Amino acid sequence: MNNYTLIDSGDGQKLESFGKYTLNRPCPQAVWSPSLKKSEWDMADAVFTREKEGRWTCSKKLEKSWEALVGGVQFKISPTDFGHLGVFPEHADLWEWMRSQISPKSRILNLFAYSGGVTLAAAQEGAEVCHVDASKGMVDWARENAVLNGLEKAKVRWIVDDVLKFLKREKKRNSLYDGIILDPPTFGRGSQGEVFKIERDIMPLLQHCADVFSENAKFLIFSCHTPGFTPLTMRHLLGQTLPKGHIEVGEMALHSPGALAIPSGSFGRWTK
Repeated sequence: MNNYTLIDSGDGQKLESFGKYTLNRPCPQAVWSPSLKKSEWDMADAVFTREKEGRWTCSKKLEKSWEALVGGVQFKISPTDFGHLGVFPEHADLWEWMRSQISPKSRILNLFAYSGGVTLAAAQEGAEVCHVDASKGMVDWARENAVLNGLEKAKVRWIVDDVLKFLKREKKRNSLYDGIILDPPTFGRGSQGEVFKIERDIMPLLQHCADVFSENAKFLIFSCHTPGFTPLTMRHLLGQTLPKGHIEVGEMALHSPGALAIPSGSFGRWTK
């Protein structure tokens, strides 16, 4: 059972519980009114504001890190100076769908892999996973999450590298995958300072993904938080870069029973 809960949202904020703590963070898309009273929002253990340089205001001392279960995966939660926590719960529905597509024989590639939600969900199903992220700090964090889930000996390759360069090398090595997951940033830097801009690089990136599909390739999951990358945009991108197959697109959302769902980016799924 998950212990992440979206409690309420509105007035540009969202109220969530991650394990033992309740947090109030900015949410610009929540332009509606909150459902709960102000007194209930005031019970949050910490509030993050983006005013000036961004900061956390705590009603009680937060631990530097703690654990929370999201989408069947245990995470180390650690508040950052950007208001992030080390997990994006809106991805959990995609992990759940992925679980039905893989087996212990599957070879999975997770690109822009962050703290390892997809990696660990796939490893829980017995799949072999290649986890790629340009940030050594995030790969280390993902490895900590692997330990929390008892997966430190799972079949995972932990790679710190620029995603585009890695894909080109995998093609030359004829290293192929049955499923690929990617969640590219709007802007990012590779392990050696390479610049990634999604508007410029997304088409080549998807084409390189197609180049490392195995004969038994079953799926690609593409998620995105970039404004303007709507489900229709995702459909066009997948349709022009991947082999003939079925494409499904939609809106990611944060949701919990009793709370208004929050739109949180778009996704596209290609299946053979």
